[in-house]
Amino acid sequence: MKVLMLTLGTRGDVQPFIALAHHLRHRGHEALIAAPARFAALAAVHAVPFAVLDDGPLRVLDDGSGVEDVAKGGIRGKAALMRRMPAMFGRVLDDCWQVASTGEGAGADVIVHNGQVIAGQHVAEKLGVPAVLGLPLPMYVPTREFPWPGQDVSDRLPGRLNRATYAGMQAPALMFGRTVDRWRSGLGLPRRRGRHDPARRPDGGPAPVLHAISPAVLPRPADWPPTAQVTGYWFTPPATTTAGGAVEPHVRALLDGRQPPVFVGFGSMAGPAPAAATRTVLQALDLAGLPGVVAGGWGGLQRFVSDRHAFVAGDVPHEVVFPRCAVIVHHGGAGTTAAAARAGVPQVICPFVADQPFWGRRMHRLGVAPPPVPQTRLDAAALGAAIRQAARDAGMAEAARLLGERIRAENGAADAVDALERVVGVRR
Repeated sequence: MKVLMLTLGTRGDVQPFIALAHHLRHRGHEALIAAPARFAALAAVHAVPFAVLDDGPLRVLDDGSGVEDVAKGGIRGKAALMRRMPAMFGRVLDDCWQVASTGEGAGADVIVHNGQVIAGQHVAEKLGVPAVLGLPLPMYVPTREFPWPGQDVSDRLPGRLNRATYAGMQAPALMFGRTVDRWRSGLGLPRRRGRHDPARRPDGGPAPVLHAISPAVLPRPADWPPTAQVTGYWFTPPATTTAGGAVEPHVRALLDGRQPPVFVGFGSMAGPAPAAATRTVLQALDLAGLPGVVAGGWGGLQRFVSDRHAFVAGDVPHEVVFPRCAVIVHHGGAGTTAAAARAGVPQVICPFVADQPFWGRRMHRLGVAPPPVPQTRLDAAALGAAIRQAARDAGMAEAARLLGERIRAENGAADAVDALERVVGVRR
């Protein structure tokens, strides 16, 4: 079986597919990931074949302005971003088709994609192979049990209104429909009904959806169709992560110290005022009375000099650092949330946009984190108090430990490979 994976987004949207590719190859299958060039090195660390897609809308994250506009809720900023986005996808669509048709992904038996790459179901339709959604968050299958995670929506709505919030997934069709239809026309594909819904097959039936989420974090909703599964998180095995697991000496010194440090990092999110955010974080750590390992990410926090705290400019090996921390402070991205939950350590979530508030509330509901501290209300006193609570609450520590044990006992990537073999009809 040859599997082509198409994904677009931040590291949390790419790393699960690297884990899936590793397990596919271990099972004797071919696997190729097509994603933005910035993730080529990450794939190389895990010896996973990689093809390059254009960065597309990731450029909005690079300069931080789009994130700032959406986080602040400005109508003008959101409208301007919506006008810019369609043009950013033209090259992404062309790259996906090139990889799948004449490039390294040619001859694939199944396309696995994350939806936001937009091309997945259309490429599969043209090739006549199944398309499978692989998702680190439950975005595409409506349920009464929780609201759509794509926006900051109250989790106290009645069931029927929860389902109604999934109309938010129509936004990509409204924003990119014309761009995609012109591209489909170039491929000779018809304007069939439901063509923009990645959770639907060309014949109108439900497409397979594999949610790379632990059922301990998000139990499978009872009203989902049988085609929607919760497999468990897709983590790369420890044997492959150690190659990228080197820890800088000043960080190692804190991890080996008498008092476990607090990890603080906002991943791919670049806020509007990195210098101010960095000062806030350092003040909060001092108020909590704990040392910190602070990660710069893509520009969210800036380098500093401190005898008590350590700054890390590059990628942080979560699987090495997180289990040795007292508290993990992060933005609530799906990938970082998964790594923090697996580590069995209390969390403090400071969400920016999109699904991040959803994961913040979910971790709080599970008892492993205080209420989220949104970036729009981030100050040293609030963050320091949340860190102090997470570090001192014995019940929270126990809940985090038990959650970590349950997650580490799962093998979500292997279960996802089983599901793909069933989709393609592979006999074992």
